[in-house]
Amino acid sequence: MPKSASAMLNPDLIDTGTPPIPEAQGWARAYDGRFGPLVDLSQAVPGAPPPIALLDKLGEAAADPVATRYGGITGDAALREAYAAEISRVYGAPFAPGEVAVTSGCNQAYVVTMMALARAGDNVLLPTPWYFNHEMTLTMLGVEARPLPCAPEAGFVPDVATAEARIDARTRAIVLVTPNNPTGAIYPPETIAAFAELCARRGIWLVLDETYRDFLPSAAPKPHEVFGASRWRDSVIGLYSFSKAYAVPGWRLGAITAGEPVLAQIGKVLDCVQISPVRAGQAAVTWGIDGIRDWRERNRAEINERAVLFRQAMAPLNDWRVLSAGAYFAYVAHPFEGARAADVVRRLVEERGVLALPGPYFGPGQENHLRIAIANVAAERIGELGDRLKGFSL
Repeated sequence: MPKSASAMLNPDLIDTGTPPIPEAQGWARAYDGRFGPLVDLSQAVPGAPPPIALLDKLGEAAADPVATRYGGITGDAALREAYAAEISRVYGAPFAPGEVAVTSGCNQAYVVTMMALARAGDNVLLPTPWYFNHEMTLTMLGVEARPLPCAPEAGFVPDVATAEARIDARTRAIVLVTPNNPTGAIYPPETIAAFAELCARRGIWLVLDETYRDFLPSAAPKPHEVFGASRWRDSVIGLYSFSKAYAVPGWRLGAITAGEPVLAQIGKVLDCVQISPVRAGQAAVTWGIDGIRDWRERNRAEINERAVLFRQAMAPLNDWRVLSAGAYFAYVAHPFEGARAADVVRRLVEERGVLALPGPYFGPGQENHLRIAIANVAAERIGELGDRLKGFSL
């Protein structure tokens, strides 16, 4: 008897979960508008387009015939130089352009990094709740996503001793996302330093996904001191996305920061899956690093203000608990003991027009939680949440 098509596919891919956001967005189609327009808090997307000057630069670059040709495997030299200078400013430590690779989004940066670090049968520690694409990538590669539980009472900040107890001979890396998706938690610099020391001592990699780095409070010091250490290149890899701070998720631009020998190996993967990132977007962002810096700072302040507004909107609702709220995200405990989070989310969007994501999308043990993306709606829409949630029940 012929095998089914799915039976002939990679079993690790079959075991990988389906991208969850489209499922949740599908529930919104049942909302009839009775409470006003849909408040979509499901996906981390910028709530407004970038400045017109950046779009103009994109148009100019796209009209240049040079942009139609292949570029460098690890990105165009101009953007690598500009980004190396930018992170040198952010971290107060020197970076060379050869320590930067430009990728087609931060998700791709993560995928190619994991392909470089681990093979089937290995494991990588992911703090839970985790970013679902991180777990999906490992599963389809045949790499175990080993949960590192983060407690709400600890602000969802991972514990180094707990992590070390989960390391074994097949552990290749620990991934930290800070500011965190899905919780919004900001890991203290001393925590990041402790994880860097642990990874260096145990001979594994620390992978720092700092997609939301640009949304740290403006009064905060540099994100951490890890890149100031002389030997970081032997055990630390940084990941970044231009999507959020520059409001260009459709351009698909991210970056990897690593030692040059590591990037040489990652370049092999990039040559197979990317060839080169989209060149017109690279040219526009190269200009934008300095060209829209003031706009980016205003956007940072606005996003941080939305986190404050979200807490204020939720404060009168004593049965809903805001466990964490920070750059782009909030993580909330719903009040319906024993209810499936997916049922809560579905009913909430169908009846009140508020779309969040169920906690189990982000790993085991999250049934009592919802993730709220607070950055992609205007401040006045966040202010409506209290009224919409008031009196809601299953």
